[in-house]
Amino acid sequence: MRLSQFHLRTEKETPADAEIVSHKLMLKAGMVRKLAAGLYTWSPLGLRVLRKVEAVVREEMNRAGAVEMAMPSVQPKELWEETGRWQKFGPQLLKIRDRKEQDYCFTPTAEEAVTDFARNELASYKQLPVNFYQVTTKFRDEIRPRFGVMRAREFVMKDAYSFHVSDEDLQREYRNMYDTYARIFTRLGLRFRAVFADTGAIGGSASHEFHVLADSGEDALAFSEGSDYAANVELAEAVSPGERPAAAETLRKVDTPVQKTCEDVAALLGIALQRTVKSVALMGVDAEGGPQFVLALVRGDHVVNEIKLAKLPGLADYRLATEAEILEHLGAEPGFLGPLNARRKIRVVADRSVAAMADFVVGANENGFHLAGVNWGRDLPEPDETADIRNVVAGDPSPDGKGVLGLARGIEVGHVFALGRRYSEAMQCTVLDENGKAVHPAMGCYGIGVSRIVAAAIEQNHDDAGVVWPEPMAPWRAAVCIINPKGNADVSAAAESLYRELNDAGIETVLDDRGLRPGPMFADIELIGIPHRIVVSERGLAAGTFEYRARSASESENLDRESLLSRLRGE
Repeated sequence: MRLSQFHLRTEKETPADAEIVSHKLMLKAGMVRKLAAGLYTWSPLGLRVLRKVEAVVREEMNRAGAVEMAMPSVQPKELWEETGRWQKFGPQLLKIRDRKEQDYCFTPTAEEAVTDFARNELASYKQLPVNFYQVTTKFRDEIRPRFGVMRAREFVMKDAYSFHVSDEDLQREYRNMYDTYARIFTRLGLRFRAVFADTGAIGGSASHEFHVLADSGEDALAFSEGSDYAANVELAEAVSPGERPAAAETLRKVDTPVQKTCEDVAALLGIALQRTVKSVALMGVDAEGGPQFVLALVRGDHVVNEIKLAKLPGLADYRLATEAEILEHLGAEPGFLGPLNARRKIRVVADRSVAAMADFVVGANENGFHLAGVNWGRDLPEPDETADIRNVVAGDPSPDGKGVLGLARGIEVGHVFALGRRYSEAMQCTVLDENGKAVHPAMGCYGIGVSRIVAAAIEQNHDDAGVVWPEPMAPWRAAVCIINPKGNADVSAAAESLYRELNDAGIETVLDDRGLRPGPMFADIELIGIPHRIVVSERGLAAGTFEYRARSASESENLDRESLLSRLRGE
């Protein structure tokens, strides 16, 4: 490819509306252009990178035994009503109506469509197992699209769905896809982690997320420093701290006139934040389905984990209590709440760490006051329920008993689910087993955010000059740059010869023949992240060398032809 015949338009200034590195650099490099909020046009340059990712994904999915298909992006309401997701999926599901007043949606995921395909195409266990996949555009009506293609409304996704007669075979394919994803991200040259994750709106019995590690990642990951254990912080277990110590202090009320946070109370009393307890007031439902006021307790230096909390009985659809509900049940305003002296009966859920505390500090349920020296069993009953309801923190024991946890940031780019029979049962998808009995096949679901990988790779691989692509993702592996201000025919011929030779050797190379001065030309090549830059000049020809610089290097080298080819071949 010659850049004089290619559309490449870079920007010198950082776009004002870009918040993160990948968004800034994709706009500066001209990889994408904004059409509307969360909607982007991929330029020829950006599309080259996107296609590189797609190619690796397809090759590995085919290698793993999956078969490619394509399902419509617009799907009828009736399919989504069969699974209850027409309403449950929420406002992210973009709904449309045709001229016949029939309702449809732009698909964000295709469990319903593929299950409908399977119930009409699969009749016998002899056709199983099978894994269908597609690489298509999806749409989710994000309430606040941001970060460029990282959280866009329209995106490219690889989604795959497997069908199995037995749970054991589903687990085999789940592992197959797990290993396939590891190969994909390894081939793309990315640093990543696979972590245990919550199944969320997709559902299922098992789930792993694949994260590209980057400081800008939205997701917090917990990993053991002594084993292979890793999990999303949403799911990572905070193990019990052990036996509760004996009480050593007397219960007393302390004046805290303006101190409403655990941090302020601890500072006033001159104690460690770990000795305070944070009270979070919620509304859930009781065993009969009626409203129930719940006080969730976590240590002052910990944070409530909303996903863990929602898994407790009666809290699946919990919400924060209103100030009126708090006043009715506890008689105080937020900032002075606690499990003692409630006006009405409440349910107390204590985190494991709180249940193991002694001589702690809580709100007194009286404005301007807290209670110190509080102890379970003496000053208040044991909690109604003790559970893991907090986020883990660095230094917590690893749940597998090996080492302690560390924290990292990650960008989710892939997710595998063991769905079980949720969709096949809801949509009456059956096959005949070996005994001629109709059974609902178990299903797996496996997604990769193809366009998101492009942005995630930039977040992980960049410097002040621009993108530093891993070679498998770069639009071209090498760029031959011509410096020929005098129009020397020998220089042009040498550049053309080298350009053809590198491509013939299987080294995908672009020829920068735009006639730019060295400064702007080199700046463009660095900005768009070409891994290898070779300069052909009159001075180099006279010396029998080419000026070579790797994108990750700080200095250039002068190499003869053979040395250059050897370097590019990785010899």
